[in-house]
Amino acid sequence: MYIFVKKIVKTLDIALFFVYNIYMVNYIFAKYIKNWVFYMDQQKIDMYIMTNQKYFPEEKIMYLKDKLKTIDEEKFSLISTVELKDPMTILLVSIFLGGLGIDRFMIGDTGMGILKLLTAGCCGILTIIDWFTIQKKAKELNFNKFMSLV
Repeated sequence: MYIFVKKIVKTLDIALFFVYNIYMVNYIFAKYIKNWVFYMDQQKIDMYIMTNQKYFPEEKIMYLKDKLKTIDEEKFSLISTVELKDPMTILLVSIFLGGLGIDRFMIGDTGMGILKLLTAGCCGILTIIDWFTIQKKAKELNFNKFMSLV
């Protein structure tokens, strides 16, 4: 009887050893997978910010990064496909065709575009003002578009 009990205890001891090891392996695996998924999300967010930071105001980049951390994968893929206005392109259009109001039409400011078109950029005054302000307006437009999707 004593030998039989001893064998049962030894078998249970081995079984508990394997159960404990399986539990520890699952725990460690889950911990590293969780960190890996977080790292991939963080890496994806950093990549998005790096490639699109020229489209947003500099003072709002950290806010964008914080907002991106809170959204789910579906919204992130939607945001990644949104067409953003390039401030440099709009500035070049403003320099060469600003007197016709095309720069304002590009950023969706139709009223000012028509005014500039009919008045030749208000005799050049609005055109010169836009050379200095159109990039900021384009970045704000992109930021507002981003915030409407989040």
